[in-house]
Amino acid sequence: MNLEAVRAFVTVAEEGQFQLAAAQLAISQQAVSKRLATLETDLGVRLLNRSAGGTQLTIDGQAFLPHARELLRVEQRAADSVRPGRRALRLDIMTSRTAPAVVAQGFHHAHPDIELDLVRIADSAQAAIAAIEAGTIDASFRAVGSPVSRLPAEIDAMPAVDDAHQLLVGPDHPLAAARSVTLAELVGQRIWMPGMLPGSEWDIYYYDLADAFGLTIERVGPHFGTEHLLDVLHESSTLANLAGEHTRYLWPANYDMRRIPIQNPTPIYPHSLIWHRDNTHPALATLRDYLDARTTDAPDAEVWTPKWEGRTAPRS
Repeated sequence: MNLEAVRAFVTVAEEGQFQLAAAQLAISQQAVSKRLATLETDLGVRLLNRSAGGTQLTIDGQAFLPHARELLRVEQRAADSVRPGRRALRLDIMTSRTAPAVVAQGFHHAHPDIELDLVRIADSAQAAIAAIEAGTIDASFRAVGSPVSRLPAEIDAMPAVDDAHQLLVGPDHPLAAARSVTLAELVGQRIWMPGMLPGSEWDIYYYDLADAFGLTIERVGPHFGTEHLLDVLHESSTLANLAGEHTRYLWPANYDMRRIPIQNPTPIYPHSLIWHRDNTHPALATLRDYLDARTTDAPDAEVWTPKWEGRTAPRS
């Protein structure tokens, strides 16, 4: 079905005259008549009756009009879905619990007029980079610079958010009463990090952290989700977990879980925003401006990031 013919029919029905419809569509009356004739031939019915006083819808025309209007609305939505500035900004936040989700939420609060399409690529940076190169997403939050998260020449990056680590323990853990801990105090402690994707940039990050400070990070055991992780930590007097300060956990009040700052140095997981340099979506530029305006003062405390992390400006 010719959508221009459908548009001509809807315009004539709304204007009531071929002359007014032709002016509205910026075509000749003859072109309007030709499009309507084509549409009526395709449908096998008469849609309009012409008279000296104007046009009137036939019974079939009355029945077809709401569907014709919906066809034009669908056409507009389809076109808007791929036009830069009209479609939503497709943003990979990895998971809904971690720092990128918090940053995306803050951006939405600052710019509620910008539509976001949040996706979650729970895979390594290579999967996110491939999605950016393919154009299926506009941007992603990733730790870049590791052996598995080096960026191709056409992918740009900027600092997004630094996620300071905390120690997460249950009430019976020996460190539960501590106001803060050092990495030296974690030597010999069992730090349980199930569900680590082998070979991912965060797997490399925790391997480097453990190697730098002599930590014992256990990746064994199936990962049944956050609730199971919290259940195990609550009941254990020996297991601990490393959690980003922006990571959102909810647990029952009787669990009395403890989130303890790690200091001197504080391990930082460095999230960057990455995007294709040829991407002209205007909301992407707004997002970069938003990130650039976030606090960038150097932290007061000593921090640790892996050697492969090449950013120069920290983000809070």
